[in-house]
Formats: sequence, C-alpha cells, structure tokens
Amino acid sequence: MSPIVSRPASATLVLLASLYCAQGLPSGLIAHSLPVLLRQQGVDLALIGLLKLLALPWLLKALWAPWVDRLASPRLGHHRGWILPLQGSVILCVALLATQAPQTLFDHGFWGLLGLLLLINLLAATQDIATDGLAVRLLPERWRGLGNSLQVGGYKLGMIVSGSGLLLVMDPLGWNLSLGLLAGLILLMSVPIWCFPEQRLLPRHEVPAQAGRGPRLLLTHYRGLLAQPGIWAWLVVLLTFKLGDALGSPMIRPMLVDQGWSSSQLGLLTLAGSLVGIGGALLGGLLYARVGVQRALILSGILQAMGIATLALLAGPGIDAAAVYVLTLFEQLADGLSTVVLFAAMMRMCRPAHEGGDFTLQASIQVLLAGVVGSASGWLAELLGYQGLFVGAGLLGLLVLSAVPWQARSCQR
Repeated sequence: MSPIVSRPASATLVLLASLYCAQGLPSGLIAHSLPVLLRQQGVDLALIGLLKLLALPWLLKALWAPWVDRLASPRLGHHRGWILPLQGSVILCVALLATQAPQTLFDHGFWGLLGLLLLINLLAATQDIATDGLAVRLLPERWRGLGNSLQVGGYKLGMIVSGSGLLLVMDPLGWNLSLGLLAGLILLMSVPIWCFPEQRLLPRHEVPAQAGRGPRLLLTHYRGLLAQPGIWAWLVVLLTFKLGDALGSPMIRPMLVDQGWSSSQLGLLTLAGSLVGIGGALLGGLLYARVGVQRALILSGILQAMGIATLALLAGPGIDAAAVYVLTLFEQLADGLSTVVLFAAMMRMCRPAHEGGDFTLQASIQVLLAGVVGSASGWLAELLGYQGLFVGAGLLGLLVLSAVPWQARSCQR
C-alpha cells in the first residue's frame, strides 16, 4: 500500500503530467504532423495510411505488461527502471530523425522511417505500462480523478505541441531544428522522473514466487484479475461505456467537409477542441473527487451522450459557424470529462504489485468493441444520414449506462 493517503504533493502532480506529456509528444508527431508533411512531399495516400498500423504496440501491450510489473531494476527502482531507459531511447530515436534529411526519409528511406516510428511506439507503449502502474500507486482513491486529468490533459498537450505546434514552426525552422527541439522537450519532460526518489517513497511490492517469470506469467497474472468480485460486470462497463462516442465522433469532420469547411477551418476547430478537451479532463477529476465513482460515471456518461446527440442539430444546411463551435466543443468537453472518470474507475480494479498490467488490460479491453463500432460509423452515416447517426449514437450512449448500477450491485454481493 502506498504511504500517500492525503492530497498528492505538487511534485507528484508535476511528475505525472510530465510523463504523460512526454508520451503525447511523439504521438502527435506520428498522428498529426507526419501525414501532412508526407503528403506535401507527394507520398502516396496508401503509404500514408500505413501510419495507422504503427499504433499496433499500443493495442498489444497487454501481452507483455505482466513482465513490466514483475521485473525491476534494483538500482533505479521498479518504475524508474523502466521509464528512464525507455524514454531515453525515444529521445535518441527522435534525435536520429532530426539528423536526417526529410527528402531522404520521405523517399527511398520511407520504410526505414516507418521502422523507426514503430520502434518509438513500442518504446512509448511499454513506458506507458510502467507510468500507469506508478500513477496507480502514487494516487489515493479520492484523487485518482485528478491524476487522470493530468494523464489525459498532459497527453493532449503533448500532441498539440508536436502536432499543430510542430507544423507551425516547420517552415521557419526546418525539419532538423524542429525535430531537435522535439527531442529536447522530451528530455526536459524526463527531469521529474530522474529526480523522483522512488525507492524511498514506494518500496517494491512483494509478489508471489509461484507466478514465475516465464510464459505462464501472462495467464497467471490476468487470471488473478478476472477472479476479483464484480470483475465481469465491470468488463461490460468497460466494453460499452464509450460506444456512443465511438460511433458518432468519427463522422464529425466528414460532415463538416461535406458542408464546405476548409482544411484551415478544421485545423482551428481541432486545436480549439483539444484545448477544451483538456479543460474537460480537469473537470472530470473534480467530478470524480466530489461525487464518487458510480455517480461520476453516470453523470459523465449522460453528458457524453448529450454531446453526441446534439451534433444532429448541425446536420442541416446553412449552419452558423458559431453553432458548430459551441456543439463540437461541448462534445470534446464531455469526451475529456468522461474519459478521465472511466480511467479513474479503472484504477480501482488494479491489484497491488499488478498495477501496470491490470490497468493496461482494462485499457485494451476498453478500446476493443469501441474500435469495431467506430469502424461502422461511415456505413451507418450513409444508411441513416448524419442526423440519424448522431441521434442513434446518443441513444446508445444512454442505454449502455444501465450497466453502471448493475456493476455496482454485483460488487456488493
């Protein structure tokens, strides 16, 4: 049990915010900046689409998460022993990109570029396992909403800096200096974890020897998680809580494109939405601390469903730009708020000495069904129209909230 029982110290909050911001910095480069830069260099759209496959380590990280929980560095500490080498390796990879000519990377060096980006994602995804485990141990129950506000907000901020920000400075500074500055920012974000006295504040958990370290560890680790009271009802909540958002949100920008919005207009809207999403994340932390997990899940779920359903008002012709901003930013606010509440609730199900693996598996489960449903959003938009899609997604978001009180009752039996 962590010795921290009151409000987390400011140093702890800075530590967590810096770690999640460090994860968002390379993610924004890969997800937002590179597709634009590649297309400007005339790279084929089919090849640009391969960037989506680079996120595979984030989907599969539950397969190696138990080893991150089990293996530790006696000198650096359990979590620091993973985070420092992994984050340092990401810095080296980004610095290597900064030394290359973009014309070379985007031409005959394209496959090497993809390989290096895949390595960055593998390193960052593994670092995320250790960071999530550290966050669970550092944050007492009442303050986990705040901690997850820092998680979502820090990650979004990192993506803004390396997405919109990198594109803004790329022309005046050039590829090499811009990427060098990005590597320097990740290095700066590493200072708090370097200074963190983990071995003094967080003595390592003792783990059962019979679990072993070999291939059986994966089965043993997750079998223990699935044996907890109420876990199967909680898995239903995980699978369904974000379904409405997953169904409706992918069609927001295509709808606006159909209404004549330009790339620059959508870029400004995306930037504003990211900033509002950070605000929503902070509100989610406050809501969780004030009303508790069950009420926070239901209230944030209702706001999330309302945010998606009200987008149906934008489906008609001649919609004012101010209305678009109000409704889409409200949807982003509700999304950030509900995501923080869900992540904080996920921390409650993590067992001592298994925090990283337990949180990682829940995160993987959470995106599983949402990804499948989201992939059908375009087909449903064609079938029902944008208005029908958003109303249906909002109703789905309300319907799945019935799983929350059912899960709470199952834990009390």
